[in-house]
Amino acid sequence: MDHAVEKNVSKAAHPLIGKFADHSVKAPNWRKYTFITGLGLLVLFALFWPTFMSMVAIWWRSETFAHGFLIFPISIFLVWRQRATLTQLVPQPDLRALALLILLGLAWMLAQVADVLVIQQLAFVGMIPAMVCLLLGWSVTKAIIFPLGFLLFAVPMGEALIPPMMDFTADFTINLLQLTGIPVYRQGTFFSIPSGDWSVVEGCSGVRYLIASLTLGCLYAYLNYYSYWRRALFIAFSAMMPIIANGFRAYMIVMIAHLSDMKLALGVDHFIYGWVFFGIVMMVMFWIGTFWREREPVPRAIDTGAQRGEDRTGGMGFSPGVALMVGLLVIMIWPAWGTYINRAGQEMTAVTLEPPVTMASWQPIGYRITEWSPHYVNPTAEIQQDYQNNHSQVGVYLAYYQGQKQGAELINSQNVMVVQKHPVWRQLAHQETTVNLQGKQTTVSEAHLNSAHQDLLVWHWNWIAGHYTINSYIAKLLEAGTKLLGKSREGSAIVIYTPIKTNKEEARATMQHFLDDMLPAIEARL
Repeated sequence: MDHAVEKNVSKAAHPLIGKFADHSVKAPNWRKYTFITGLGLLVLFALFWPTFMSMVAIWWRSETFAHGFLIFPISIFLVWRQRATLTQLVPQPDLRALALLILLGLAWMLAQVADVLVIQQLAFVGMIPAMVCLLLGWSVTKAIIFPLGFLLFAVPMGEALIPPMMDFTADFTINLLQLTGIPVYRQGTFFSIPSGDWSVVEGCSGVRYLIASLTLGCLYAYLNYYSYWRRALFIAFSAMMPIIANGFRAYMIVMIAHLSDMKLALGVDHFIYGWVFFGIVMMVMFWIGTFWREREPVPRAIDTGAQRGEDRTGGMGFSPGVALMVGLLVIMIWPAWGTYINRAGQEMTAVTLEPPVTMASWQPIGYRITEWSPHYVNPTAEIQQDYQNNHSQVGVYLAYYQGQKQGAELINSQNVMVVQKHPVWRQLAHQETTVNLQGKQTTVSEAHLNSAHQDLLVWHWNWIAGHYTINSYIAKLLEAGTKLLGKSREGSAIVIYTPIKTNKEEARATMQHFLDDMLPAIEARL
């Protein structure tokens, strides 16, 4: 009698011991589930291999995203650390994850049709935890939710932050220089001090520091904290600190060069100072984080419902093999559909753009009014022509894209008015402005370009599916819509420019006059 009581007390005090001692509940065959899950993920990678390799290509060529090579190994290691917890859980296919797989597959297909690579990559990475949840269930997925979510850092994204962070770094540096008593003359992200000229370019924006800090900050928070509010606080801290630190870094580099008579912090040491400074910032950030460190909580019994014979995962009695087949059928639809849509597009034909015909009193001139040309990648055809009306001069540049695809598309981050570190031209300002296009008020992008000999005012916008827009998201939706409906996939960039002789208002009036007269001729060439 005493021995029986002792045995029952032992099981009540240690609910994780002898969990599957009840023969009515069969212990899960984790080898089988691991094999089936691994097979499902291998097929997933095979089906979306071009998307995965597009990520690898960016990791290889970009220092900002080189950490991507480490993300998958780190995630696998973090899952391996949880093996003791996982063996206590009862895996069970969860068919509710099929809805997420369908949504992610649809997002991937639409992104492929619209040539939005980052959305394709995000959707692909999102399919990994969805597939795990489908085959192993929510209780298992919840236990490794951070390692699975950590995979998002493998997606090369964040370049949209470069322009605002360049502006912030320029503002921060110039304000500190002025507080130091150094006079500064500023034009956009370019500024001059008595000892020399400076500019905040993409590499100085601090985006690579921010991405690296966020990646390390999330990992540190997961490994050292257990309460959600502490983790969130440290992650927010890891996002703010590199932004502020990068401003001080830029200021220090300018001051080192200024105080050394422009002999230091200009060449390779410019980048060395940056990464050394970033390393120190990370050490300080982790040191501060130790003040919030928590002790690991006492493990609690994990109630999976197995002892009561419950299926709370939505598996509806399906075996992992059947769940795998259903999941693979779902994800195979999207690459096949996307390939069909792309192959069903219009046939490529030879295209030659002709200059817009002369209208009103605007006459084409046989020489260039500027040496500048916008930078558009792989257009099907392009043309640049300058016109004159009395003493007014305006130029037109058209870039035409016939069958848009990745690397040869109208909406591309590499299609810019001036490339970074251009040897002659620089973009001093950029804003949106409203112009009259055949009686309709339309928003266009306005840029002020400068060289040693000339200032230009530039208006540019996009024509796609019969609509004018400067919004990249709207343009991509229009492009996807035309492909899905089997319509023409063509699009064009329209750029007009004029020299700034006295002020911008006069230049704006000149270009508006030109559009009033010549826009019908320009549209006829699209």
